Amino acid sequence: MAEYTEVTGIVIKSQPVGESDRTLTLFTKEKGKITAYARGARRQGNRLTAPTGAFSFGKFKLFPGRSSYNLTDADIITYFEEFRTDYEACCFGTYFLELVDYYGRENNVDVDMLKLIYQSLKALCHDAYDNRLVRAIFEIKLMCIEGEFPGILSEEVKSDTRYTVDYIASSKIEKLYSFSVTDEILGELISVANKCVAATFDKKFQSMEILNVLINY
Repeated sequence: MAEYTEVTGIVIKSQPVGESDRTLTLFTKEKGKITAYARGARRQGNRLTAPTGAFSFGKFKLFPGRSSYNLTDADIITYFEEFRTDYEACCFGTYFLELVDYYGRENNVDVDMLKLIYQSLKALCHDAYDNRLVRAIFEIKLMCIEGEFPGILSEEVKSDTRYTVDYIASSKIEKLYSFSVTDEILGELISVANKCVAATFDKKFQSMEILNVLINY
């Protein structure tokens, strides 16, 4: 008989199914990206309603089914509630989740990616960090983790920008969001990240298109 399993991770996608259920995409420490079915999660007062929203990070109790897991309980550490009132940060955070979903593979463990998404979402919730800097750091580090960072694709950048990119590539994830840069270096860093993303990813991400339209990112 199959046994319950507990995983630590984050809800990166939550979709309605039928009249009252949800299908979740979880990115977890133990199993990488997995699919879970949450019965009754859209029903008012159901204990699974809150834990099945996007950005919910914590422990999830699962029971294996034929084609996916069934979510039976959750102990959420943080819901990243700041995104409910900060639309710009929410759009950036949603973009980060889209990238994790893009890179994640079913049952392929990638602990560094989970650490990166957690630390990056925390940085978006912190007023001390410029969201544009957080985004550039996230993109560059994610490509480094996945072995797809093409390097700086332009020779016309300042030495401080090169140093910053090298720091992002080599730094531990816990130390990533510990610095600031001038507006000039930030502009170059964003340009470096944009060129690398264009050269690496073969799709457009809806959340970034929304940012481009609504806040002229």
